[in-house]
Amino acid sequence: MNAICLVAGLLVAPLGEAVTLQWTHSIQKTLWAEDYRLQGDALRLTSARVLGTGAGMEPPPDAVYRDGAWHYTPALPALPKVTLRHSPYVAPYTVCVGADCRPLPAWLPGLPGDTTVDLQPCPPQP
Repeated sequence: MNAICLVAGLLVAPLGEAVTLQWTHSIQKTLWAEDYRLQGDALRLTSARVLGTGAGMEPPPDAVYRDGAWHYTPALPALPKVTLRHSPYVAPYTVCVGADCRPLPAWLPGLPGDTTVDLQPCPPQP
C-alpha cells in the first residue's frame, strides 16, 4: 500500500499519500501546521506554517508572512517517520487528509491516553 499511516502499537490507520499535521503550542496556544507527502519509503515535509512567534516558535529567516501565518519549507531530508507524543496534558494533534481533519484519537480508536504515535509510510501487508 502506498500511503502514509498512523501507527501506535497494533493500531494502524492508513491515511493517503499526503497529510497535514496540526497542533497547538502548549504554552503560546498558537497553531502550527506541517504538510507531508509520501516519497518512496519516506516522508517529505513539503511546507510548514505557524500563526505566531514566541517560546521557541521563531520561524526561519526565509519564512514569508501571508494569510495570517509564517510560511516556510523546512530544509530537511526525507524522514523515515515522525514520532508524535499523545498526552492527556495537551490538546491532541489534528491530522488532515484533504479536508477531512480529525483529532488523533478519532483516526486511531482505542488509542491509549498517554503514548507515542508514528506518522510513517504504511507497513508492508503480509
